[in-house]
Amino acid sequence: MGTQARQSNNLSKLAMLIGSALALSATSTVAFAAESSPVNQTNVNDSTTSSVDEVITIIGRSENTPLNIAANVNIIDAATIEMSGATTLTEVLRGQSGIQISDSNSGAVFAMRGFSASQAANNTLILVDGRRLNNIDIAAPSINAIPLNQIERVEILSGSAGVLYGDQAVGGVINIITKAPNSSGGGIQVSGGSFDTYEGKGDISGAISDTWRYYGAASYNQGDNYREHNANKTSSVLGRLQYADEQQDFFVEGSHYSNDRELAGALTDDQIKDDPRQSNATSPGAYDSYMHEMTTAARSGYKHQLNDEWSIGADLNYSDTLITGLNDWGTSRRDTRSLLEFTPKVVANIATEKGELNIVTGIDLSRGESEFSNGRGNVQKQASAYVQATVPLSKSLSYVVGGRYAEVTDELADPKSYPEGVELDQDAHAFELGLNYRPSTAHRFYLRADDNFRFAKVDEQAYTPASVVGLKPQTGRSYEAGWDWNPKSHTLRLSAYRLDLEDEIVFDPSAETPTGGSWPGANVNADASRRYGVSADWDWQLTDKVQLGAEYNYIDAEFTEGINEGKQLSWVAEHTGRGYFSIDANQNWQVFTELVYTGERFIEGDNGNADPKLDSYWLTNLAVNFTRDAWLASFRVDNLFDEQYVSAGYYSSWGNGYYAGTGRALRLTASYRF
Repeated sequence: MGTQARQSNNLSKLAMLIGSALALSATSTVAFAAESSPVNQTNVNDSTTSSVDEVITIIGRSENTPLNIAANVNIIDAATIEMSGATTLTEVLRGQSGIQISDSNSGAVFAMRGFSASQAANNTLILVDGRRLNNIDIAAPSINAIPLNQIERVEILSGSAGVLYGDQAVGGVINIITKAPNSSGGGIQVSGGSFDTYEGKGDISGAISDTWRYYGAASYNQGDNYREHNANKTSSVLGRLQYADEQQDFFVEGSHYSNDRELAGALTDDQIKDDPRQSNATSPGAYDSYMHEMTTAARSGYKHQLNDEWSIGADLNYSDTLITGLNDWGTSRRDTRSLLEFTPKVVANIATEKGELNIVTGIDLSRGESEFSNGRGNVQKQASAYVQATVPLSKSLSYVVGGRYAEVTDELADPKSYPEGVELDQDAHAFELGLNYRPSTAHRFYLRADDNFRFAKVDEQAYTPASVVGLKPQTGRSYEAGWDWNPKSHTLRLSAYRLDLEDEIVFDPSAETPTGGSWPGANVNADASRRYGVSADWDWQLTDKVQLGAEYNYIDAEFTEGINEGKQLSWVAEHTGRGYFSIDANQNWQVFTELVYTGERFIEGDNGNADPKLDSYWLTNLAVNFTRDAWLASFRVDNLFDEQYVSAGYYSSWGNGYYAGTGRALRLTASYRF
């Protein structure tokens, strides 16, 4: 098929997708318009109304409440973060919503719904105020570039979100909402602790006029960390200027992040048993290896409320990253990446007698460019359009329907794989159908089916078997059912899901090594796989001073085709869980403790389940907080019982590599708000 014919066919698909979804929504609008009245979907005067009915931005695309969307959404607010005494976002997210963490002592990777560590960064979408933090290459997003003093809340959507977000929204979406300059004031925070760790943070916001406001924040952290030769110096600065009146909202924002870290390297099995804190000094240059990442980002957004029902808006985002360093073998690196995004959208909230009809539709355009010191590079252009409608059938029952069509063009260059360069054109689509039933404000039931997809990254496309020119897009579908119960003092969430994937993009150590490849194996489209799972999450406000909760997650993840049929997916623990207890001893003192459990799992890359599983482990964290007026002091101990565990590991026929998890760590923090 010629290029012109292919483009015409793709445009036809896109027109049919958007037209059918809008037609369905428009039909419902016409049916309900004659009876329209400003009646909410739920009775907000009911005495059992929970705080989860607060209208907030949910996963970035539009405003809603967690219980009025057909999905499993968990909100971690600023009060919860403060109660935990946590000092990094990684500590906050560990054990939440079934998230499994891998950390090679240079930054954490977050897996949702059963993905290996190497694939987690490509199948869990991380957003900051709706802006993608994921990279154009396989490097994990630098989540700790957002200090906790800048965070208002964290929204976690468990499961696929292919319609709303497209590429990489496979296992789930984590949206980090930063503070907006809605009030005047600020704060200063200092802390210090184990491994010669010192940190300072500050933020300030205020009004220039009735419509113009400003916000600024900065942070600096340095420490030696748990392992030898793993010291870091990390800093960030952010500034935002915002204009808002009754009809318009505009902002412009700039930020810079720097992380300079020594690399400790992987350990052998004998080394990690002998001393998990040691650096790997068996390779030349190990004591000189380091990585320095510097990212500068600019963001601007505009929203205009056309009338009571319709609004239009757009975000323009740009980020530029420079990574320099030296690897274990003494080879220097200088890699760059940049990403430009433009995301216009239209949102409608139309009141009807049956409830509120919500429509969100838009276009996502992006251009990413990466260049590596080894001569590899890529220019990736993505264009997609989406529409989603939440349609009320009654005051307690609604359904959601939507679709997305996406195209991607990769202009790859690689001295070994593609010395003449190659251009790849691919496309993918996603559809969604969900049902949300709220018989009362205390109960909610939902059913949901959502397609997902992801396109291969430049690192993956350039390291494939010689017979493969371009990996296929990974595609899949998620099915989920859930029940939420929210009386006055309890919150209980139960869900069960199935995730099926085809052409999953993975690194296979046993695959044919690419021409000129430096290590065995290659990136391939794997055999089909499926994941079953159930989760239970319970929070109980026992008294006005005592709160407790527990979470349990089960995942059965295995290959369903090929030579590894019936084998478990590597680095996916079947059982994970978390429990916590918080008590206010008096008006000033509060004690918080939590236990996080990670079950046995096969080491990353052991797709044939050849080696024994890694041991399960418990992490116990404790925080004691003191508050008085505008002062807050917190003493937190992570890994109280000094549990030794493997935080990341990689299977190889040459010998497995292991990274040690951090042992007992103490941190004392003091802050003042003004």
